[in-house]
Amino acid sequence: MGKNFKRILVTAALPYANGPIHLGHLAGAYLPADIYVRYQRLKGRDVLYICGSDEHGVPITITAEKEGITPQQVVDKYHYMNKESFERFGMSFDNYSRTSLPLHHQTAQEFFLELYKKGILKEKTTKQLYCEKDRMFLADRYVEGICPVCGSPGARGDQCEKCGSWLEQTDLIEPKCKICGSTPVIRDTSHWYLPLGEFQKKLEEWMGTKTDWKENVKHYVYSWFKEGLQDRAVTRDLHWGVKVPIPEAEGKVIYVWFDALLGYISSTKEWAQKIGQPEKWREYWQDPDTRLIHFIGKDNIVFHCIVFPAMLMAWNEGRSDEIYVLPDNVPANEFLNLEGKKLSTSRNYAVWLNEYLEKFEPDPLRYALASILPETKDTDFSWKEFQARNNNELADILGNFVNRTLTFAKKNFDNRVPERFELEEIDKELIAKLKEHVDKIANNYENFRIRDGVFETMNLARFANKYFNDTEPWRMIKENPRRASTTINLCLQLVRALAILFEPVLPFSSRKIWEMLNLKDDIVKAGWDSAAELLLEAGHQLGEPKILFRKIEDAEIEDEIRKLKIASGEIVEEKIEFKPQIDIKDFEKIDLRVAEVIECERVKNSEKLLKLKVKIGREERQIVAGIGKHYKPEELIGKRVVVVANLKPAKLMGIESQGMLLAAVKDEKLTIITTLDEIDSGSQVR
Repeated sequence: MGKNFKRILVTAALPYANGPIHLGHLAGAYLPADIYVRYQRLKGRDVLYICGSDEHGVPITITAEKEGITPQQVVDKYHYMNKESFERFGMSFDNYSRTSLPLHHQTAQEFFLELYKKGILKEKTTKQLYCEKDRMFLADRYVEGICPVCGSPGARGDQCEKCGSWLEQTDLIEPKCKICGSTPVIRDTSHWYLPLGEFQKKLEEWMGTKTDWKENVKHYVYSWFKEGLQDRAVTRDLHWGVKVPIPEAEGKVIYVWFDALLGYISSTKEWAQKIGQPEKWREYWQDPDTRLIHFIGKDNIVFHCIVFPAMLMAWNEGRSDEIYVLPDNVPANEFLNLEGKKLSTSRNYAVWLNEYLEKFEPDPLRYALASILPETKDTDFSWKEFQARNNNELADILGNFVNRTLTFAKKNFDNRVPERFELEEIDKELIAKLKEHVDKIANNYENFRIRDGVFETMNLARFANKYFNDTEPWRMIKENPRRASTTINLCLQLVRALAILFEPVLPFSSRKIWEMLNLKDDIVKAGWDSAAELLLEAGHQLGEPKILFRKIEDAEIEDEIRKLKIASGEIVEEKIEFKPQIDIKDFEKIDLRVAEVIECERVKNSEKLLKLKVKIGREERQIVAGIGKHYKPEELIGKRVVVVANLKPAKLMGIESQGMLLAAVKDEKLTIITTLDEIDSGSQVR
C-alpha cells in the first residue's frame, strides 16, 4: 500500500438488474469485498463500502420485451430482489443504490458534458446495422452472428464470449436481428467516442506504479496495451438509459459501460445525502488521502483498470480542483465453476442466492466460498465440499470448541469466567499462538489474500480444540481445580478472540458467540487488535450456550446436486403424465376415510400381500394390500391410514378385500398415506 491513507473507499461491481445473484457473483466481487471491509472496520479505519444495481443497457430491454413488461418493471423486480438477498447474506454495504435514479442520471450527464466541452469526446459517423422490419438501429446485443475472430456462432455485436474479443457489429458474419430474425442492413449513424488510445501513455505510466497488484490483473491490462487501445463509443441508439445531454444527440443514450462505472460516484453521493452531509462524498472521491479499491471479477478488469481510470484522467485534465482519485488497487478474482462445469444462467446451471437462503443459513456459504475464492485461478464449488466445510469445520471444529468451552463453564464454574492462575508452558504457547494469528490473519487481509486469512482463522480454532484436549479440564476439575480453572479461562478468551477474527467471514455466528459470552459492547467497537488480549474478567457472567451450526444431511445436498444435473442435461427429469381429467361429481363418488390399523399379518405363500384389519369409525373391515415388500406387519399396527371405503369387495389369493389402502409410489419406492395430526378413524378425507 505504501502511503498512509486517511480513509478507504471500497466498491464492488454493480450487479446487472436483469436476474438474481448467483454464487459466481459472490465469489468474484461481493464476498471478498465484504470480508475486507468488515476487517477494516474492526481495525477502526474510516472505510466506506459502495455498490448498487446497474439498470441500463440492452439486456434490460430484451428481458422487458420477452416478458411483455417495461424496462423499469424489470429493474425494479431484480433490484429489490438482489438488495434483499444481499442483506440476508450479510453484505454490509454502506449504500446500495441504483442507476435509474435521477441523481445518477445527473452525475453521468455531468461527466459526459465535462468531457464533451473539453473536446475530448470525438464525434464519428459510423456504419451500424439497421433492421428495416423493426425500423430501428440495432444495439450490439440486438445482433447475433458468427465471430470474425474465432468463427464461433452466437457472437454479440460488441463481444464474442467464446474468445473474449471486442467486436464491431458490422464485422459479424451472417448477422441476424435478435428481435425478428431478419438480416439487417448497414446505415450511417453518428456517435461520440472516448479516445482511449490518447490516454494509453498515461495509463501505462500509472500502471507502472502498481507493483503490488495481482499478476493476473497486470497481465490482462498489459495484453490490452500491447494490442493498442482503441476509441470506444460512449453513446448508442436506444430508448432506455441516461439521455445524452446535447441537442444533436436526440434519441441517443449514454452507453451503459460509461454510465455504470459512474454509479460508484452517484451511490456515494446518495450515501452523503442520506447522512445529511451532501458534500461529504467529495472526501472519498476527490481527496488524495483516499484509498480507492475496486473488487471485481476478471471480466471487468478492462473497465476498471483502463476505461474508468481514463475517464477520471479525462475529467481531471486541466483542472486545479475537484480532481478524482484513481484506483489504488483492483484485486480482481478469476471465475468460479460449479460441480466441474461453467456456470450458465441461460441454462439455469447456477446456484441462486435467493433460493439458497430459503434452505440454508448464510454463514456456511460465506465460509465455504471464502475458502475457495478464485483469487489467482478459476476454482470449483461443489455441494459435497460445501457440506464437508459446514459439518467438518464449522460444526466440528469451531462450533465444537465454543460449545464444549461454554458448557464446561456453565456446569463447573456457575456459568462465569473462572480465575486464571499460574501459567504453564502450554498456556504460554496458546497465548503466543493467539497473538501470532491475529497479526498473520490481518496481514493476509491487508494484502487481499482472503482465502489464506480464512484458513489461518480456522487453524486457530483447530489449535484451540487441541489445547482443550491436551489440558484435559474434565480430569483436572477433579484432580487440580486451579488448573481446570486456568484452562477454561484461556479457552473463553479464545472464544472471544475467534468471535472477532471470524466476524468478517461469519458475521451472524460471531454475534451469536458474542451473545453467548454475554458481552454488551459492539463486536466491531471491541476492535480487531483486542482479539490478542485476554480481556474477559474473572467472575463475568456468561450467557446460555447454544449450538452454532447444524449438520447438513446428505439428502439435502443430493437434492441440490440433482437440480444441477437436470439443468446440465446429465439426467432427464421425468415428465409426469396425468390421467384424463374428471368432473368434480365423479370425484365426489369416491369415499375416502381415515382408518386405524388394529391387526396386520402376512398372507401365506405371498411376499407382496399383507392382510390388515382396520377400524373405520365403529366398523371393522379386512383389507388386503400389496405392500409386503415395503412394510413389516408390526410397523403398521396403530397407524392411521387413508382407505377407499366404498370400493366393491374383491378377492386376492382367495381372501376378500373390503377396500383399498392409499399409497404413493415412485420407481421401486412405496409409502402409505397417513395423517399428519391425530384424528378419529372414520373421518372423511376430502
